[in-house]
Amino acid sequence: YLDEGSVQCKTAQPDSSYKFCLLHSFAFVITFLDQPYLWARLDRKPNKQAEKRFKNFLHSKGNPKEFFWNVEEDFKPAPECWIPAKEIEQINGNPVPDENGHIPGTMMSLLMQFCKKNNKQYCWHSSVVNYEFEIALVLKHHPDDSGLLEISAVPLSDLLEQTLELIGTNINGNPCGLGSKKHPLHLPIPHGAFQIRNLPSLKHNHLLSWFEGCKDGKIEGIVWHCSDGCLIKVHRHHLGLCWPIPDTYMNSRPVIINMNLNKCDSKFARLKDIIFDV
Repeated sequence: YLDEGSVQCKTAQPDSSYKFCLLHSFAFVITFLDQPYLWARLDRKPNKQAEKRFKNFLHSKGNPKEFFWNVEEDFKPAPECWIPAKEIEQINGNPVPDENGHIPGTMMSLLMQFCKKNNKQYCWHSSVVNYEFEIALVLKHHPDDSGLLEISAVPLSDLLEQTLELIGTNINGNPCGLGSKKHPLHLPIPHGAFQIRNLPSLKHNHLLSWFEGCKDGKIEGIVWHCSDGCLIKVHRHHLGLCWPIPDTYMNSRPVIINMNLNKCDSKFARLKDIIFDV
């Protein structure tokens, strides 16, 4: 999912009567060969023959857990440096596909720029990172003014073990209206960068009212940060609400750019020419 500035609630405990979905984040930062890198979600998908068998099985029996997968033969080859998602179930050393017939995993953004032809939708992650200076362009709240948003260059080392969502021109229909086809703009948002101020109780009708009636609720979803490290998300679609919507929370906030462009190469230098209409 695109999570428009995930909001954080460290004290919340999900109501056992309400169904939440575990979040598979779009990106996270971990080290590789002692250097921090941005990794993005990239699911392995079945080939056409296996996908057809899977769909026919669902139509006849309906339970995806009963379908037999031959991971070595049924799935498209994994790109180099692809790794399966953490804690994914494995049988005989092979990851088990989820209920959608996909194997959740991640791929290093540095390699995505070389995979643009085959994985065009994933190459945008590499555009937000400068590995020479080990920094990433990040969108978050201004530290001194909660009414402002700030784009700043953040050391990748400061983002280690964090999950992030990528938003921008070529991501999920671009509900925030960033950039243009000629001048695309993409930015990662750390989970927890936007916190809930008027916390709704974890009841279906209270969450529904918060998303529909609260100004802060004009977002795509909420991410709960659990004490055991798990991230759990409720999306507007889980409540039967529409997305995208006009006048989102992100679009109602002015944005400032806070970075020293003299220390960066031309990859980020064009930011000085961007005009934000706020």
